[in-house]
Amino acid sequence: MSLNNGYVFRGQHLIGGQWVGADESFASSPVSGEGSNFAAGTPELVDQACTLAEAAFGDYANRSRGDRARFLNAIADEIEARAEAITSIGSAETGLPEMRLQGERGRTVGQLRMFAEFVQDGAYLERRHDLAMPDRQPAPRPDIKMMQRPVGPVAVFGASNFPLAFSVAGGDTASALAAGCPVVVKGHPAHPGTGEIVADAIHAAARATGMPDGVFSLVQGGDRSIGEALVKHPAIRAVGFTGGLAGGRALFDLCASRPDPIPFFGELGSVNPMFVLPNAMAARGEEIGKAWAGSMTMGAGQFCTNPGVAVMITGDDADQFIDAAASALSTVPSQTMLTDGIAEAFRSGQSHLAEHPAVRTIHQGSTAGRSAEPALFETDAEAFLADPSLSEEVFGPASLIVRVGSEKEMVALSAQLDGQLTATIQMDDSDTALAQQLFPILERKAGRLLFNGFPTGVEVVGSMVHGGPYPASTNFGATSVGTMAIRRWLRPVAYQNMPAALSPEDLEGSTQ
Repeated sequence: MSLNNGYVFRGQHLIGGQWVGADESFASSPVSGEGSNFAAGTPELVDQACTLAEAAFGDYANRSRGDRARFLNAIADEIEARAEAITSIGSAETGLPEMRLQGERGRTVGQLRMFAEFVQDGAYLERRHDLAMPDRQPAPRPDIKMMQRPVGPVAVFGASNFPLAFSVAGGDTASALAAGCPVVVKGHPAHPGTGEIVADAIHAAARATGMPDGVFSLVQGGDRSIGEALVKHPAIRAVGFTGGLAGGRALFDLCASRPDPIPFFGELGSVNPMFVLPNAMAARGEEIGKAWAGSMTMGAGQFCTNPGVAVMITGDDADQFIDAAASALSTVPSQTMLTDGIAEAFRSGQSHLAEHPAVRTIHQGSTAGRSAEPALFETDAEAFLADPSLSEEVFGPASLIVRVGSEKEMVALSAQLDGQLTATIQMDDSDTALAQQLFPILERKAGRLLFNGFPTGVEVVGSMVHGGPYPASTNFGATSVGTMAIRRWLRPVAYQNMPAALSPEDLEGSTQ
């Protein structure tokens, strides 16, 4: 197999601590260099991985928090030890610049270490204790303790747009392992080499810290039947997914239709609307327009937080904003998209906007192969609300401006939006009265509200929420970024009159 900065591809799956081949294979499709062959997943391999994960659960779930923290830190160490090879392989497979991948690797490693520290602290267990009241009348009260416990093996689907931060060792995997759940990952076929080397790092960390073999598995490639087999396997107790609406909704429905339905934590897409209020527009509309253009084209617009819709009151100030944004977009060079499929979907999405009778094209670059140039369109509120297709995400460097006739119409439009990952308000102090009308509406629509900023760039901190009402995600009470992400893989258990001899260490507060 290919040699990549010292790393030689195995081209195999990692199933319960063993590298395993398969009869069928698929070839990677890198932006640069020759492709490599990788074993393709099968339902039989999924069954093996899930069965081993279930066998490992009892052991891993009852390891001390200190043991799990050491495992997470060891994964971070092993990823860093493979840093140059990961950057080389990831850049070749995805076309992402090396600096972006270095930053994403830093985010991934930092997230693992943050979860390790958070788990060690133990606050995530939410322990509660109501002491017995044997003399209470008319009936005594028993001693009751409660804490959070891991749900069981978790299935994770790697994302196309984040080969590190939302894939094999990304947020879903890291948070599930932190919670005490074994993980089975379905690797994304767009970057199987990156997936393999990161899986190799997890494997090395598991061996170094004495974790059970089934604590982690990676099943590469395969068709839709592999994903279906994974979410339907009886050992899987929850699913993490980052991807498109159609595929995510299909998996969500499968989870719900199981004989024993399980939670599906899916991030499915968002247009992340930005509302530019009139006084902010008058004072600094050109500045906002240029910065918005930079945000929407960052990483070829391939972020789930890409600001795809801007809402503003029509007039001369809006014209200046649009001119500034279009001018900035005209200087953005062609960028490489992550996959041929994403590039084709981007072409289709912007063609739909360009050909729509109620939409005006402001700027549209050329697209060919996996290369894309930015596009900017505009419409009015009436057309936007009348055609739901105008509010669908175009994944890539394209955005739609929606002109409204008044503040009242802006507020009315905000109330009709679907669920979003983010919503942004650009405002000055003199816009406070309008912002006060928008705020309670947008608070119900989005998981993160921004003021005078741009949504691209998600801080990995305890206070971050990366999720939102459907269709942004399938569970409005969850986040896939930040320490609260661990909560998805836990369930509360109450212990009544628990004998000391049976009491788990976590229930008593041990951290060793």
